[in-house]
Amino acid sequence: MTEPRVLLTNDDGIDAPGLASCYEELRAVADVTVVAPMENQSGVGRTRSHRTARESHPWGYALDGTPADCAAYGLRGLDESFDLVVSGCNHGPNAGNYVVGRSGTVGACVEAGFLGTPAVAVSAYHCEDFFVHPADDYDFDRPARVMTEVVTRALSGDIFDTADFLNLNVPVDVADPEIRLTEPYHDYDLQVEHDTETDVDDQATQGTVGDIALRDVVWPDTAGWENPFDGEADLAERYPEGSDRRAIVDGAVSLSPLTAPAVGVESDALEGMVGAFNESEAARKRNR
Repeated sequence: MTEPRVLLTNDDGIDAPGLASCYEELRAVADVTVVAPMENQSGVGRTRSHRTARESHPWGYALDGTPADCAAYGLRGLDESFDLVVSGCNHGPNAGNYVVGRSGTVGACVEAGFLGTPAVAVSAYHCEDFFVHPADDYDFDRPARVMTEVVTRALSGDIFDTADFLNLNVPVDVADPEIRLTEPYHDYDLQVEHDTETDVDDQATQGTVGDIALRDVVWPDTAGWENPFDGEADLAERYPEGSDRRAIVDGAVSLSPLTAPAVGVESDALEGMVGAFNESEAARKRNR
């Protein structure tokens, strides 16, 4: 059987330890080419560049661009075809619909989906520390192994007949984690603070300058930046079974099958609005 061809990228940069773990695990079961950002691109979503530049790397290429740029370049700019795009392993979880929507790790998979190639996003978390930061203090081999097992099984089945990509969140500190089929949890709110400078702001904004803080007050702030799984907080009650965040609170692997965004929906209310608009336009034309 021919080895599957995998394009590997991330949003933490080509030198990130999470990417290295994924590369080592994947190369045992696939022909892997890396196209990853030269620098950290966390939180850029599916932002694309009009122009970019590349540098050769022992595993492939480093691109002066975003994760979506890397996916696009790998799928359309190289003289080879790929069966799958893998993005990660991210140094922190990507859970909840708002966080997933702005994730550079997931953004690469969305770009791949629009270009007709299935993808898997993998992110790591720690059951006590939550964010795996600084990344060099953590071992990403376990998330990489779980991802590789999921990739192997997904490519041999019909998983991508209905899903454009899979979003995985894997604990680094659980020996044999349970895998749960989940959906991104829907909640979000924002707090604006003026004339403020705090350590939380510095971590949240990755050092950007300004005296106005735009803070997510739902996640992860409700759980805490440094240690969200405080015994005082009953997070299991906050997040329902079946949600990606509940799986993370319970120390399990969250696996969410997703499609590229902007999917059309049916709406009786909109049909009524359009019908009324067209009737009023026709009436105005008759009365001219």
